[in-house]
Amino acid sequence: MAQLHKNFTDHQVKELICRYLRKEIERNYIEEILRIGKTRFFALVKKYRKDPDSFSIEYKRKDATRKISKDIEDNIMKELVIEKKLVEDPEVPLRSYNYSYIADRLLYNYDQRVSTPTIIDRAKKGGFYLKKSKRKAHDREVLTNYIGELIQHDSSHHRWSVILHQH
Repeated sequence: MAQLHKNFTDHQVKELICRYLRKEIERNYIEEILRIGKTRFFALVKKYRKDPDSFSIEYKRKDATRKISKDIEDNIMKELVIEKKLVEDPEVPLRSYNYSYIADRLLYNYDQRVSTPTIIDRAKKGGFYLKKSKRKAHDREVLTNYIGELIQHDSSHHRWSVILHQH
C-alpha cells in the first residue's frame, strides 16, 4: 500500500477526489496516480464524503514505535547478567554468542517477545556483548598419507556452554 501522506498533500488528494466525483477523471487514472488499489480509493472517497472540510491523509500513530516496557528491559538485563558469567568463564572457550537464546528465554520464562537485534543492542549498551573474533584463513595442507584416510584432528575436551536456569 502506498504511503499517501509521504507522496501527496491533503490538497492534492482532495482535488483528485473532487474531480472524480464531478466525473472529470476516471477512477483507474486516480488509482494509478496515487499508486493505490480500488479498496483504498473508495475508502478515501468515503472519508472525503463524510467530512470534506476536515479531510486529511495525515495520521498519527496511537502508540510510540520502537519502545519496550521497563519490565521487559529489566528482564533482558537480568538474563544478560546471568549469561555474562558463562561468556566470561575461561573454561568455556566461546568465539561468539547466540543472543536468540535470550529471546527464547524471555518468551519461555516471562512470556515476553523481544527481537534478537533489540537484545544485541542492549548487550552492546550494557557491556555484555561478545564480539565475533576474526578467524584465520584455513590452510589446505594435506595431512594424510593415503586417499580416503581418516584422521581425528581435534580431541580436546570442553565444558558445554548451556546452563539451565530455574526461575
